[in-house]
Order: sequence, then C-alpha cells, then structure tokens
Amino acid sequence: MEDLVKTPVFADNNLINLYHLNELYQNIAAEVSQRMRETHQIDIPITSGIWGGTYLIAHPNGLAKRRIWRFYCIVNLPQNTPLDQHANLERLVSIYCDVFKEGFSPHLELKLEMWGGRLPFSNSAKPSLTLHMEDTTETVRWLRVFFVWNHVPWEESIISDTVRIVKEYKEFFDLKKGPVVKDAKEIKYLLQDIIIIYRTLKNACSEDFQEHANSIIEKMTERFMAGLHDRDEIIDLYEMVFKNALIYGFEESLEAPFGKAGLNIQDVENWPVEKINWVPDELKEKLIPPIQQVFAGFKKELEKEKL
Repeated sequence: MEDLVKTPVFADNNLINLYHLNELYQNIAAEVSQRMRETHQIDIPITSGIWGGTYLIAHPNGLAKRRIWRFYCIVNLPQNTPLDQHANLERLVSIYCDVFKEGFSPHLELKLEMWGGRLPFSNSAKPSLTLHMEDTTETVRWLRVFFVWNHVPWEESIISDTVRIVKEYKEFFDLKKGPVVKDAKEIKYLLQDIIIIYRTLKNACSEDFQEHANSIIEKMTERFMAGLHDRDEIIDLYEMVFKNALIYGFEESLEAPFGKAGLNIQDVENWPVEKINWVPDELKEKLIPPIQQVFAGFKKELEKEKL
C-alpha cells in the first residue's frame, strides 16, 4: 500500500543499515495498526523494533559491520483488547505478513512458514507468540517475529526481554551442569548473543563484573569481526565464556532491581501478566538512554551524509 513508508534497509553487498531496519519495523507496525482500524474497525496501538541487539555492532551510520542472515523483530501488543479473541489475532497476523512482504520487497520474497509458537520462558498465562517467515531469494535466511503482550516503548521491551533470554541461555552456561554439547554454528550464535546481552546490560552491571567481563567481550567481538568459522576456535570461546561465569553476572545485574518489586528473575514465566514487559525505573534510567543514544548517533551520521 502506498501509505507504508519504506526505508533504505539494504546497502551494497547485501549489508543492512540497522537504523533503517529499526525504522522500517516501526513503520510496518504503524501500517498494520492502520489497516486493522480500516479493515476490521479494531484499534490496536503497536510498538516494534529490532530484537537481538545487532545495532550494537555497527558503523557510526548504522551500517552493519558484517552481513546479517537472520532478521528478528519484537512487536508489543496491548492486553485486554479484541486480540484476546483468536480470530482477531489471526487477522492481525495476516495483515502483518502482508505488510512485511510489501515492506521488504523487492529485496526479499518472504513466505510464511509458521506462526503461533510460544517463546521459551515467556509468560505462562499470556505467552509471547512467534511468527516465522523465510526468504525465497536467500538474501537472508528468515524473518522471525516475537509478539509480546504489553504495549510499552520498544526500548523497554528490549530491556525486559533480557530477563527471559538470560534464563533461556542459563542452560548453556550452568556451572553445576557443565558445558552443553551443541553444533558449532549454533554455539557461534549463542556467543554473539552473549556479547549483545552484555552490551545491553553493561551499565547495570557492577564495576567488578565489568572489569572481569570487558576483556572477554572485547576478545570475542574481535574474533567475530575477523570472521569466526573455525570449529575449535568457537568451542574455545564458548569454554572461556562458560568458565568465566558471565551468565551469573547478567543475573546479578537484574536480580536486585526486579526483586525489589517482588519479582524473581528465576521464575519470569510465572510473573503476573501485568508485569510482562515491565522494567524497574532504576534499570530504565541506566539502560534505556544508551540504546537511544546509539540510534541518535546513527541518525546524526546519516544526516551528515546527506549534506
């Protein structure tokens, strides 16, 4: 539809501009909301943006430093709306699929493969749902979308979801259980996410933990930037992260702020539904401004390039 505002996501060599990708996700959300009003007379405010923090590893203008093969998007939906009826949720997902196809055309040809899966460790009473689309051009492998049930600003949702992610990843770095045997390619993605989790939570981590983690994260980042393909090297980095107990530092940074509100981060899936996507003020103050500054920096550099 002509109302959808597209952004120049793709650059040379199939590199992605992450500022524009995030912008496109926001524009798609606005368009879906508009079509739900016009087509079904249902008013659904939506916020959306990049899930996974790839924007933390980018050039100053938002251009990704390496090719990105997996697109992830988080979509925040309000509770207690007509979407509680499955038929209306189906309508929303159908419109989302249409607008994703339009938004990424002609670079990608997206095809729906699955929707309705439950995101691990999301709220048991109101689980986050997944949508999976694959690209038949093979420019990217897939677009995966997470629908989360609480309408909050995108930055808050990203911070809140780290609690769930840390619990999900604990099984791969649990000192009591030992290292997990897994395909090197999957371990590589785990390690990439460890970098992103740390850079997202860094300002909430203790000075001692930052001093402990900084050199490890820097070493991993350097290896990713140089091209990390050797299986033995991937396993060595995994064992380094495992032995240095980084996952426990992430837990420590989240435990007290949420605990003050009576929320146990080890039991995130059983929190009250009104606490889905909720972030304590002390974490908002520490963690949201750095995300906003990253995107403000991208925007400033892109504006310079236009001059």
